[in-house]
Amino acid sequence: MLFLSLSIVLSVLLLLNFRLFPRYDVNTFQAIVFNYPVCFLTGLLLLPAGQSFTIDFSQTWTWLALGLGVGFILTFMLSGASTQRMGITVTSLANNLSLVIPVCFSLFIFQTGGKPFDGLNYLGLVLAVVAVGLSTYKKEPQTDTDTPASTRQKGTAFLLPVAVFLFYGATNTMINYMNLHYIPSADKTIQVTLTMVLGAVVAGVLMLAVRMVQGKEVIQAKSLLGAITLGIPNFLSFYTLLLALSAFGSNGAFVYPLYNIGVILLAALIAALFFKEQRSTTNKIGLALAVVAIGLISWQELAL
Repeated sequence: MLFLSLSIVLSVLLLLNFRLFPRYDVNTFQAIVFNYPVCFLTGLLLLPAGQSFTIDFSQTWTWLALGLGVGFILTFMLSGASTQRMGITVTSLANNLSLVIPVCFSLFIFQTGGKPFDGLNYLGLVLAVVAVGLSTYKKEPQTDTDTPASTRQKGTAFLLPVAVFLFYGATNTMINYMNLHYIPSADKTIQVTLTMVLGAVVAGVLMLAVRMVQGKEVIQAKSLLGAITLGIPNFLSFYTLLLALSAFGSNGAFVYPLYNIGVILLAALIAALFFKEQRSTTNKIGLALAVVAIGLISWQELAL
C-alpha cells in the first residue's frame, strides 16, 4: 500500500498546484507544457546507477508509450474544451467516472493477478462509482461568467464530456496494459515512464509553438517556475502509480478505485483545512460512501 499511498499524496500535490496557480498569476497551459520536460529530467535523475535512457523504435512498447504520452496532452485539451463548453461539473464527473473503463478491462479482459473478487468487492466497486459522482458533484450556478450560455451546450458540444470519459478511461487502461505486459521490473518502469513523458514533451512543445505562431501565447517566467513545482510530483505520482499496479499484480480493478477515491478524500480534507471549502450534503454523503467503498474493495488484501 506504500506506493499507492504515495501516488495519492503526490496527485493531491498536483491539485494544490492548480489551485494556487491563479493566485500567483501562473499561466496554467504553459506550466503544463513545460512540466513534461521537468518530468523527463526527474526521471533521468531516478535512473539506476549504470543505466542510461535509450529509445528502441523496434520495440512495440516504445510506440505504445510515445502514443500514450500524446494521449496525455490530448486528454488535457479535451478537458479544457469540455469545461468551457459544457461546464466544470459535467467534465469533472466524466473524468472521475472514467475509472469504470480500466476496472472493467482489468476484471474481464486482462484478468489480472491477485485474489478473485467476491460479492463484497463488487459492491465496493459500485459504491466507488456512486461515491465519485456524489463527492465531486457541484451544482452549476444559473449565471456562469466563465462559461457563457452562448458557448455552452451548443451543437455537438455534448460529445466533449463523452470524449473526456473515453480518453481518460483509455489512457488508464493502456497504462494498466503496458504495466502488465511490458514492465517486468522497477528498472523497466522508469524507462517506460520516460518514454511516455517524451511523447508528451514533443506533443506539448508542438502545441505551444502553434499557439505562439498564432499570437495566443507569450512565454512567462512564472510558468517556468510553476512547471518545476508541477513536474516533479507529476512524474513521481505517475511512477508510484505504476509501482502500485506492479505490487498488486497489475490489478487495476483494485488499484484505480482506491486511487481515485483516495485522491478525492485527501483533496477534500486539505481543501477544508487550508482553503475553507464547504461541501454540500451530497458531497459529504459521497465522501462517506467512499470510505465504505475502500473497505469493501480492499478487505481481502488487508485481511490478516
